[in-house]
Amino acid sequence: MQNITEQFEQGYYPVKALLLYRSKLETRSFYLEAFDIEKKTGKPINAHPLAENELTMLSKALLTKEKKQQDYLMPKELLPANVLSLNTQSGVVLWYTPAQEQSLFFKDSLTIPCGKAQVPALVWKASKCGLQLFALSDDRKPDIKTALYYAPFFNTAKSGNVCMGTVQVGITESSSLEEFIGAWETAFFNSYFSHLNDQHQPVKGNIIQLWQSLMDSGKPFPIGLLTTSLLTIQQLL
Repeated sequence: MQNITEQFEQGYYPVKALLLYRSKLETRSFYLEAFDIEKKTGKPINAHPLAENELTMLSKALLTKEKKQQDYLMPKELLPANVLSLNTQSGVVLWYTPAQEQSLFFKDSLTIPCGKAQVPALVWKASKCGLQLFALSDDRKPDIKTALYYAPFFNTAKSGNVCMGTVQVGITESSSLEEFIGAWETAFFNSYFSHLNDQHQPVKGNIIQLWQSLMDSGKPFPIGLLTTSLLTIQQLL
């Protein structure tokens, strides 16, 4: 993978400030004053009572943001069968994918041809800010006691953390659960593998020779070459 980092933030500049006054006599009585922001200096100017059109604009902005937050990580229909855990408060999703053929991309320095190869079943744990990836020994839906193996890829650390460098994963404040999962899988498999993290050896034997032998061969991934992480699903949670 390229050395890439996600960018979820966008720039904003101040256009208006609000100042809330409370009555000295009646603590439940308030007055709202609005200020425009001078573009060059950034200083508040033109103090005036909050106008109806300004209040409408503010209300719409707040409702839109609340709607986006409500939609974030919500499934479009039924909860996908491959989702193992979903925490909308922390924004963390745990899911698995069966063994499958995937297009893989490698930097020229690895001397591994880009192409298609079989990859093992995988367990993914992701938030907006990062991804952990592990492998499974078979395609059965994992339970809380299922043992996890290191994902047999470059750019992955012993902790399971994946170095995503500067890629834009494409997750927004209103991304559905399906969009969130799809964005992470696409970002991972569509970027270039480039290096071993902290000299972590994720497979038994030579990882370069392993992928050289698998690319465009149609051969199933050799599960016997996976190395155990000593973790279970429960510990990953």
